[in-house]
Amino acid sequence: MYISVSDRRGGKKDEEVAAGARTRRPETRFKVSHTIVWLGVVSMFTDVSSESVAAILPLYVTGFLGLSTIAFGIIDGINQGASAVVRIGAGWVSDRTGQPKLVAAAGYGLSAVARIGFLFAGGFWSIAGVVTGDRIGKGLRTAPRDALISASAQPEYLARSFGVHRMLDSIGAAAGPLLAFLVLVLIPNGFSTVFIISLAFAVLGVAVLVLMVPGRVRGATSEVGGVRRSPFRWSRLRWITLKNQGLARLLVTAGLLGFLTIGDGFIYLLLQNRGSFAVQWFPMLFVGTNVVYLLFAIPLGKLADRWGRIPVFLCGHLALLACYILAALPFAGLGSTIGCLVLLGLFYAATDGVLAAIVTQLSPVASLATALGAAQTVVALSRMAAATAFGVLWFLLGPVTAVVWVAVVLAAALGAGTFLTGGFRRWTAAR
Repeated sequence: MYISVSDRRGGKKDEEVAAGARTRRPETRFKVSHTIVWLGVVSMFTDVSSESVAAILPLYVTGFLGLSTIAFGIIDGINQGASAVVRIGAGWVSDRTGQPKLVAAAGYGLSAVARIGFLFAGGFWSIAGVVTGDRIGKGLRTAPRDALISASAQPEYLARSFGVHRMLDSIGAAAGPLLAFLVLVLIPNGFSTVFIISLAFAVLGVAVLVLMVPGRVRGATSEVGGVRRSPFRWSRLRWITLKNQGLARLLVTAGLLGFLTIGDGFIYLLLQNRGSFAVQWFPMLFVGTNVVYLLFAIPLGKLADRWGRIPVFLCGHLALLACYILAALPFAGLGSTIGCLVLLGLFYAATDGVLAAIVTQLSPVASLATALGAAQTVVALSRMAAATAFGVLWFLLGPVTAVVWVAVVLAAALGAGTFLTGGFRRWTAAR
């Protein structure tokens, strides 16, 4: 059993690459589209905005507001999964209208408006509402944005092109927590200041998108091959996945592994509880993870294009498993903390853009944004369930025991995912 390769013109090229073999090196030179660079800049500003808040949210909820880990688990679950309610629809609208930029702009704009709510939210329900609005904005923008990247990228360098975007994205993801750290050092309990900075960068991201990113790019039109796209129906989405069994197996695998991705905030809370370092340093944990992501996004994308995207995707989850094990070990210290941050960064670098590249490779261009939205929905819903369930496990069993249980199940899930995708026997090749 393996995932065969569907080219983006609708045909199939069943390149069965035996384990250990190398794919042929592409003859064309790698060039980064200006569209991808500007989309990376938009994501960079937006991630400064979102990650500066995400870096203080665990402390703000459990420390400043005094809510329980169950409450934080629900809020973190919303943070992970609320975007799922609109992802597929946003992808379909992008495919249907051929205007992915407009759909993405609506999402970025909604997130910017939601940032205002953080200035006034002071309890569980208000914070949950603001996070929901912000994440719905994320759901609107992600699939159209990735469709723009796919349409602007060279097909043989898909994972590397996504790696360039994710590298710029992760610069913002590292800068946001760093700004939050500096604010908390200079202004103890300066959460409102962080929220104001977050709003300013969100507005900058929307401005760059509107002014610098073209509305249409190659492949992002309302018609492909002279065939008009049909209206969206759930039956059509089922048809897309059933016709392409590789895509269906990929979605099942992504959902299974996503259900065992508990969220960075819980891991950081565990490290902080064990290490007992000052709360002002908490945002630096997010910085460390995103710096590693920044450093490895392009190299791992390049490795995925050359060696195989499925193996890199699965190995990223091996890094996550190692992070869980390290976090659960009885000793604490700087070394174990740095090790967890490195492993988390490798996990994101090996999975985020690589998954989008695999979906692009397996999907017909006429339904690309819809397929990307479907994959993102599966991941978002599964991680939402994971965060909520782990908050309950933390409360009932304690953090260490809960992490051990998740690690054991993740190891079994990796075996199932390898079987479903044929990941280490036959894998999706770049050409």
